[in-house]
Amino acid sequence: MARQPTIVGNPVLLVIDIQKSAFMEVKAGIPVMPGYRENMQRARSVVDAAHDAGIPVVFVQEIHRRDMVDYGRELDGSEDIHCMEGEPGTPVAFEEMGRLPGDYYVPKRRYSCFYGTEMEILLKGLKAQTLILVGGMTDVCVHYSFVDGHQGDYHCRVVADCVGGTSPEAHRAALNAMEYLQEGAVMSAEDIITAMSEQRMAAE
Repeated sequence: MARQPTIVGNPVLLVIDIQKSAFMEVKAGIPVMPGYRENMQRARSVVDAAHDAGIPVVFVQEIHRRDMVDYGRELDGSEDIHCMEGEPGTPVAFEEMGRLPGDYYVPKRRYSCFYGTEMEILLKGLKAQTLILVGGMTDVCVHYSFVDGHQGDYHCRVVADCVGGTSPEAHRAALNAMEYLQEGAVMSAEDIITAMSEQRMAAE
């Protein structure tokens, strides 16, 4: 098939799990690659560009109950306790990311932002066709959300310098896996911001 345009139809920006912990010195429960914080800070530029272009922004938050009833199998691997409600690193970094009153919020109990959430209903209401992903972790929540979006027939774009993985190797492997599913899916902040601006100008 021919390579698809950067933005097809109506885009929506998904801000995956950019929580207060991203800007703290200690990341409880999950390893992060060097440069993780810088990539999360850079994601703010994409959020701002989406606001400027009138593109809906959805903040996604992984959060777990304190009695741990909803962790499921998440603690069977390399991750320790993380994203527990009431902990200082768990709230969404709304201030750091420049949330506006019209932005949306979807909590989740699993890695994918589609699993057991209202995401599909929200995206249908927004008539979304292209999903733009920033946040963390590249190889976990971003990757699994991308895959579910892909399987739901959305055009998916991941902003490589605005996501961060558990290690540089895992980060690169996940980006490669997403590019394998949709050619042209992996983009830079500069390129996606340009595409957002062009779409705004075309609509004016």
